[in-house]
Amino acid sequence: MGSPPPLTQRLKRLWPYFKPARKGVALAALATLVGALTEPMIPALLKALLDDGFASGKVPLWAVPASLMGLFGIRGLAVFTAQYALSYTAATGLKAMRLHMFQRLSGADLSLFRQQTASGLSNTLVYEAQTGSSMLVSSFLTLTRDSLTLLALLGYLFYLNWKLTLIVMVIFPALILIMRVLSARLYRLTQSSQKATDELAYVVEENVLAHRLIRLHGAQDAQTARFDHLSQGLRRLALKSTVASAAMTPLTQMLAAGALSAVIAIALWQSSVSGVTVGSFVSFVTAMLMLIAPIKHLAEIAGPITRGVAALERGLDLIDEAPEQPGGTHAPAQVSGHVSLVQATVRYPGSDAPALNGVSLDIAPGEVVALVGPSGSGKTTLVNLLPRFTDLSEGSICLDGTPLSEWNLAALRRNIAMVSQDVVMLNDTLAANVALGAVPDPERVTQAMRSANLGDLIERLPKGIHATVGHNATELSGGQRQRLAIARAIYKNAPILILDEATSALDNESERLVQEALGRLMAGRTTIVVAHRLTTIEHADRVVVLADGQIREQGTHAQLMAADGLYARLHNQPTSSPSTSAPAA
Repeated sequence: MGSPPPLTQRLKRLWPYFKPARKGVALAALATLVGALTEPMIPALLKALLDDGFASGKVPLWAVPASLMGLFGIRGLAVFTAQYALSYTAATGLKAMRLHMFQRLSGADLSLFRQQTASGLSNTLVYEAQTGSSMLVSSFLTLTRDSLTLLALLGYLFYLNWKLTLIVMVIFPALILIMRVLSARLYRLTQSSQKATDELAYVVEENVLAHRLIRLHGAQDAQTARFDHLSQGLRRLALKSTVASAAMTPLTQMLAAGALSAVIAIALWQSSVSGVTVGSFVSFVTAMLMLIAPIKHLAEIAGPITRGVAALERGLDLIDEAPEQPGGTHAPAQVSGHVSLVQATVRYPGSDAPALNGVSLDIAPGEVVALVGPSGSGKTTLVNLLPRFTDLSEGSICLDGTPLSEWNLAALRRNIAMVSQDVVMLNDTLAANVALGAVPDPERVTQAMRSANLGDLIERLPKGIHATVGHNATELSGGQRQRLAIARAIYKNAPILILDEATSALDNESERLVQEALGRLMAGRTTIVVAHRLTTIEHADRVVVLADGQIREQGTHAQLMAADGLYARLHNQPTSSPSTSAPAA
């Protein structure tokens, strides 16, 4: 994976999100400084007590408990203030970063969703960002507090005996070297662990989505073995990370113990030769011992900081990998629905043959055009061009004479409604799902649902259109979900309608109700129908027959049947279906 970029460079990428809350950082730094300055006061208080208190009785009895209470009270308040201020900064930055990630994800090029899994994206957006932020808050609080404490104690030690203090400082170059080496290894292991976690989460996602299929085929043991294999790999990475992180503590403690032993030996020798006071000696040794805790904490901090930064960097990488789709400025209030394709060609990465190859097609406003053809003929690719879910490799496509590349994306998609066989519903009310993207108008929602033959559903549910549909409306039947999607298209009232196999996999009664609803929806709209059952498009104004990404025939149903070509052969098949139940490319 190569060496990680410098920590300062990686933190610089994160700073813009936390910059608005920089006052919290300043307050945390100030509070931490106050807390750090109280540390050397403890050995200083011991020195005064031993030299002046026991020997001469100059220190009043009340002064010691009062000093200790005041000292620890100030330190406690400083720690609380620093922790709250840093947490406020982290929460503010995390919110801004998550919002930016979600906005980029919402407008990302569709290739991102082909390259990454839903579980991996949600893991990055929710879990990794939260974990990284929490680790950084805790780590930077420790880093700031213990660094300042270390400096304060070293300053006091210099004041007491600068020669002995220089011996203590010998350990720092070795400590920095150890932290650099182990941090680089931790960074690489953290990246590997993140990828392994995504793979494990994807297995869970697949098994949840395909739970019926897995039980039907008795594949539980095979899936469990697959999960166990990935879990074992994640376990190995976790243990390697623990070794790299835990090795810092004993190594730094050995360095500190060696320096401390040398200093105590020299201090005892100096005491016997130069007659250093008991208070000075005890104060120096106490301050030395107090150095061990911050050194230990600083040695251990590399692991959490590395993991925290790596986790947040995943969010930044997602932002970089999810460029917003380009859009123009053309945004008329209303379109007539004239669609024109000229030599339209689409090539998908990694595919030898183009999905569409030089297709030219002119669709008049209000015309109903049906697309039929064998599976993989390019029907779905063609309809995905219009809302720019797919972009052309060559050729052009225009709406009302303006190339789609010049259209504002929001304005373009506002004029298009789509009903497909894969109905997606949000875990919200019926009204919110019908008025998706707009504030629901109860009267319009009710009218749209009745037009979609869902009046009985409104009456049956106690809350009517305000009833929650649940996860992807799984409580509704297939026909009801399909009609709910039609109600959504009716509510949108767009001049262009795309029906992508909207009646597939329905029983006869459901199909009849859906066809009735579609008939109302299609009236007066430019409609492109991807046909699954050819009997459903016999009344289309024009039928376009695709094969191998090219137009082979076009005309009315009667004309194509009389020509006795590809359409006639497809129509006369026993299933009356040119494609399998899976959507075409």
